[in-house]
Amino acid sequence: MYSADDLQYAIENTKVILNPDRRIETFGTTSFRFYLITELMDSVNQIRVRDGKISAERPQIITPQNVSKFLLEGFGEQAHRFAELLQARNAALLRYGFQIRKSDLSESLVHDSLEAVIDRVTAQVPDVERSASAIIHGVDEGWEICLLRFTFEMIQLSAGTNLFDFKRRGLI
Repeated sequence: MYSADDLQYAIENTKVILNPDRRIETFGTTSFRFYLITELMDSVNQIRVRDGKISAERPQIITPQNVSKFLLEGFGEQAHRFAELLQARNAALLRYGFQIRKSDLSESLVHDSLEAVIDRVTAQVPDVERSASAIIHGVDEGWEICLLRFTFEMIQLSAGTNLFDFKRRGLI
């Protein structure tokens, strides 16, 4: 289990080296390949490279009438007020779902400098995969947190386009 300090450290020390050109598809499932590069603690020039896939399910519209069903389970009075505010403003939200496919995850240990490994991994990503690939530099102990930070960044980058697509089709 991670402490609050561990979480904060992983979040602050995550850097996306290569961002996918693609965004989360509005009307379909989107898969991203990731390469997560981390330095082993207390080891000089030992770098772990994790290679895997993360899939984003199609965003779902949460209508103002259904906001309370998603937000209020286990929450208190402030959450009820927030849901009422969203309903009063007739605000729709998008819900994103991600799956980290552990079966597609592989790891390798490389004995080289961090910069050399980042350069080599960047050069080895095939051109046809660059639009759907990410290279992330993070921390070894909190690597899942680094990956989650990347997914939240993808949501932020995609949300505007997804909302536009839903509005264009008259869905919100």
